[in-house]
Amino acid sequence: MNFRFQNLLGAPYRGGNVVVSGNSLLISPVGNRISVTDLIKSETFTLPCESSSNISRIAVSSDGNFLISVDENLRCLFINLRRRVILHRMSFKKPVSAIKFSPDGELIAFGVGKLLQIWRSPGFRKEFFPFQLIRTFADCDATVTSLDWSPDSNYILAGSKDLTVRLFCLKKLNVFNKPFLFLGHRDAITGAFFCIDKKLNKVSRVYTISRDCALFSWTYNDNEEKTDDLKGEVSDPPSPGTPELRPQGDANSDLVSFPNGNIKKRKNIDDHADNLDEERGFLHRGKWELSKKDYFTQASAKLTACDYHRGLDLVVVGFSNGVFGLYQMPDFVCVHLLSISREKISTAVFNELGNWLTFGCAKLGQLLVWEWRSESYILKQQGHYFDVNCLAYSPDSQLLATGADDNKIKVWTVSSGACFVTFSEHTNAVTAVHFMAGNHCLLSASLDGTVRAWDLFRYRNFRTFTTPSSRQFVSLASDQSGEVICAGTLDSFEIFVWSMKTGRLLDVLSGHEGPVHGLMFSPTNAILASSSWDKTVRLWDVFDGKGAVESFPHTHDVLTLVYRPDGKQLACSTLDGQIHFWDPIDGVLMYTIEGRRDIAGGRLMTDRRSAANSTSGKFFTSLCYSADGSYILAGGSSKYICMYDVADQVLLRRFQITHNLSLDGVLDFLNSKKMTEAGPLDLIDDENSDVEEGIDQQTRAKLGYDLPGSMPNRGRTVIRTKCLRIAPTGRCWAAATTEGVLVYSIDESFVFDPTDLDIDVTPEAVDEALNEDQPARALLLSLRLNEDALIKKCILSVNPVDILAVVSSIPFRYLQRLIEAIADHMENSRHLELILKWWQELCKAHGHHIQQNSRSLRPSLRSLEKAIIRSHQDLAEACSSNEYTLQYICSTGAKS
Repeated sequence: MNFRFQNLLGAPYRGGNVVVSGNSLLISPVGNRISVTDLIKSETFTLPCESSSNISRIAVSSDGNFLISVDENLRCLFINLRRRVILHRMSFKKPVSAIKFSPDGELIAFGVGKLLQIWRSPGFRKEFFPFQLIRTFADCDATVTSLDWSPDSNYILAGSKDLTVRLFCLKKLNVFNKPFLFLGHRDAITGAFFCIDKKLNKVSRVYTISRDCALFSWTYNDNEEKTDDLKGEVSDPPSPGTPELRPQGDANSDLVSFPNGNIKKRKNIDDHADNLDEERGFLHRGKWELSKKDYFTQASAKLTACDYHRGLDLVVVGFSNGVFGLYQMPDFVCVHLLSISREKISTAVFNELGNWLTFGCAKLGQLLVWEWRSESYILKQQGHYFDVNCLAYSPDSQLLATGADDNKIKVWTVSSGACFVTFSEHTNAVTAVHFMAGNHCLLSASLDGTVRAWDLFRYRNFRTFTTPSSRQFVSLASDQSGEVICAGTLDSFEIFVWSMKTGRLLDVLSGHEGPVHGLMFSPTNAILASSSWDKTVRLWDVFDGKGAVESFPHTHDVLTLVYRPDGKQLACSTLDGQIHFWDPIDGVLMYTIEGRRDIAGGRLMTDRRSAANSTSGKFFTSLCYSADGSYILAGGSSKYICMYDVADQVLLRRFQITHNLSLDGVLDFLNSKKMTEAGPLDLIDDENSDVEEGIDQQTRAKLGYDLPGSMPNRGRTVIRTKCLRIAPTGRCWAAATTEGVLVYSIDESFVFDPTDLDIDVTPEAVDEALNEDQPARALLLSLRLNEDALIKKCILSVNPVDILAVVSSIPFRYLQRLIEAIADHMENSRHLELILKWWQELCKAHGHHIQQNSRSLRPSLRSLEKAIIRSHQDLAEACSSNEYTLQYICSTGAKS
């Protein structure tokens, strides 16, 4: 029962900045969690750590080891990205508008309100409070909006809403360290970037970009002072009446007075030549000239996002009208100017090589990765924009289908977390999805009055089931043979029955007096069970057409029902927070679980009573049995999901699905500081009229078909669970919540590979590990090197007794490569028994993972199957052609 969080599916990108680590890892905030997408492998995983509220800013170190995030409650997390754990926590006193790691990874720059703070990066140091504030610059007159480091990590550009860009030097000088100001913009600064001269490998230009679509180019000229080469003297500006700056006894310099009243300072060339060169080379004390002004021709649009790639000298910009542009600098040549949406582009970044562009649109919840050279998409990721209503596992537990209020159906690969197909033919909210016995057919029901069947091979809608008059469907079921499809309605309180083969309407089951929200066929026979808000559960014999076989009355509205996998028990939940267990064969009530106190928790902003005294949300809207029927999961309009033992009717575990304080219903006690005369502070509409600023929030009133007596919450998102499903294998389960589809699993979703941190991954290291009798480490190193000869060498060097131990230590990510090596070795090796022993132990150690990921491992498994069949045929032919010779050898051996 040790279920742990594994992944978050279906949650859209809602705002904040997006970063790319290296060339292939796309890191984006999703609510109060962080999602990481591998663009090459098409895999998406969510970090198991949570922030206290929605994440607003993130940054990643240049080596990809560390990630830092700041949420709306000003709380900062420092995360080890490779180990996926939180190393340190910190809080700020003002909102953080920009974060940037220095190129060497030693420092972190934060734009905290009007302040620019430089902190030392904790790294892997084990200290009580490893964050150390190095410097604070308070020169900006408004919020800091953008940051950029110089390549040597000595200078930083800070753009602000006060229409200026400032160049700060981190070195502490003897003289007043005043930043250089880049002036001339007429709107807030969106981005400021250093440009490098490739020949001299020094900073040569600065680009500043403002919100009014203006790009200014600044050129640097080293402002050297006049020097006397013969005497090594440096002249200071004349300052009559100024007292001497140094005492007469200073040994490092001599003060010389001249007849004109000037004072010249003679320095020792040997001791101070280096300091002289440093003073000449300071960027903020040199001369910067405005060389060029360029404007992006986007009428009535604001520039909302920008990024610069130093290697290619390219600038990408995004506008509030959904248009983005790619420009070659310094000539300001437009390479691409395209429109990707009608909403504001909230983020635009390059990857490390500069060949991929990443765009984010918070209003649409969409992330796009586009290769600008070939003009092709690498990734088009868009979660469900509104709440996920329903979900279903495929029979092999490898696929997960979701339906939502945005009228779309998405099918996900559970192992990779990637959505591979989206169906958008429905014209209203999708309320139910169901997989047929085979993995290639999916059913969906919608409020648009249709039930559709989808082909997962050709990705098309091959059949549509309708009714004579339009109805709104809220439940769906099919029998075990897949011949009959049933759907329950919201408005007419009827159950419609269709033939799957012909699509013809066979029967209409009437008798309920309320919406039919629960529908399920018995796993063992053709009895259909239905639950309704009319306080009854009815059993129907669909094939005999005799109507209702039996009716189970309740004292409150029945919200949902579910059969136990063996068909000998039926569970249903009612509006009073109870779960009733019925024997469907004898019609007897077996148990009752009182769950009001278990699911209670969380006070809404509009609640007049405390969470303990409130009756809202204290019931279960979704139930699901485990694969063996020993326990049941229950969830509803609460932040908790309860797991009960069926036989003993006790609470085994309670899962809190989120700690995100940005959602309503998470806190048990509201903060009295946020209460005003006009009501709770969070419900007061005080948004800025400047629509371009801040993160676009989702606002939508609750739909009327949710629950009996449901009340709207003025558009504020409420945490709740709409659907629960356990995988047929019983190893994982998924919950459709306000935050998205949460997947919990018993299996380890992440196994740390120690060779990830080992720099010395070479063939010599493999030989050294073999000589030191470390076959597991040698095999890991050879798999990382991906050399066939080394992998085969390691396979043959392992003692047959140690094969199981070595195989058990192999991470999942290398299984496919190991299976391919075994298949290749099977065809060409004489050690047939040893290779079969490897495959046998591999199945014992990783059989479940191979079964769960059979779709991705299918090519390597087929090549291994062919190699085994070919070896079996060759051995069979050799034995059959030498049958009598073998008999003679065996007989002579027995006589001797």
